[in-house]
Amino acid sequence: MITCPKCGATNRVPTQKLEAGLRPVCGKCKSALPPASSKPLHVTDATFAADVENSPLPVLVDMWAPWCGPCSMIAPLIDQLAAEMAGRVRVVKLNVDENPVTAARFDVRSIPALLVLKGGREVDRMVGAQPKREILRRLEPLI
Repeated sequence: MITCPKCGATNRVPTQKLEAGLRPVCGKCKSALPPASSKPLHVTDATFAADVENSPLPVLVDMWAPWCGPCSMIAPLIDQLAAEMAGRVRVVKLNVDENPVTAARFDVRSIPALLVLKGGREVDRMVGAQPKREILRRLEPLI
């Protein structure tokens, strides 16, 4: 369900259409609706397989921790990417302190670590704070 910012109408938008990259419009006033997943999804060890590995879209995984300075520094950038890439790339965040099983499984030894998964498999990894243009450059071939 997505609320129209212009008229306030609530619109039911099927997830499959969003994942296919279609841009929804309001059924009442016909204005463009904001992306449903304009914020990163927080995943856990328990939800990682369903939300990341089974995703039909490429997934950018932000491995972070609350005490990490560089992680806090790139957090607004991750939020921007989630909004800009909605419907083309799924952006998720995994707190490595609270979810050590997944972090160990992907052998994450330094954070922030940005993993790119496609079809449930890791296809790219960026360690450390990265500029937005570098992240976009590495995501574009996968879209």
